Amino acid sequence: MNAAINFVELENRVIAATYRNLMIKAKVVLVDKLSGEQLPDPVTTICAPALNGWLRIRLPDAVASGTFYLRALNGHGRQVAQSVEFRVA
Repeated sequence: MNAAINFVELENRVIAATYRNLMIKAKVVLVDKLSGEQLPDPVTTICAPALNGWLRIRLPDAVASGTFYLRALNGHGRQVAQSVEFRVA
């Protein structure tokens, strides 16, 4: 079962994304492309029993401008999917 996380848009510091084949307790995190580091906030946990869905993630003010991507982690913390890169201004 191939998981996927798809960036849709960024508007007013809110990221919209869709996901496919993510189980309950999977996490979606924001990663800084330049450093490769996962940001401690925001972290979104999948809690719906449906394997497919839609996410809206509000960026905290602490997130500076840069290029980022979303990373989906399974319940064991292993990467299962990654979105395309996007720019936060």
